[in-house]
Amino acid sequence: MLPAHPGYRTRSDRFDDMVLDSAQRLHDIWGKTLDGVRFGVDEIPSDLEQLAANSASAPMGSYTPAADGEGPMITVYRRVVEQGCPGPEELQDLVHDVVVEHTAEMLGVAPETLDPVYRRRY
Repeated sequence: MLPAHPGYRTRSDRFDDMVLDSAQRLHDIWGKTLDGVRFGVDEIPSDLEQLAANSASAPMGSYTPAADGEGPMITVYRRVVEQGCPGPEELQDLVHDVVVEHTAEMLGVAPETLDPVYRRRY
């Protein structure tokens, strides 16, 4: 398919864009506070089998503190978020809430403090 066609972008590509859009929104609000923070997407958590064996629910994202000269990392787990979403129209909102929750954890603030529209859209 040609790049100009809507089907060219995969669901994974569109999900990545949602995470980047949310990260950019937070950066626009908080500026230098979020400099050096990395945002990424993994399909599933690496310890999903162990979580399932313990009957624990899978996290939708995670925060990894800075280490080895790398900045802190906020990771969103695509498959878990997609399965936890009530419908495709709410996906962007849920992705944003996961990004806000883990960024708030990193900064040690309440998610509502980080973004005033947190959990107010659905």
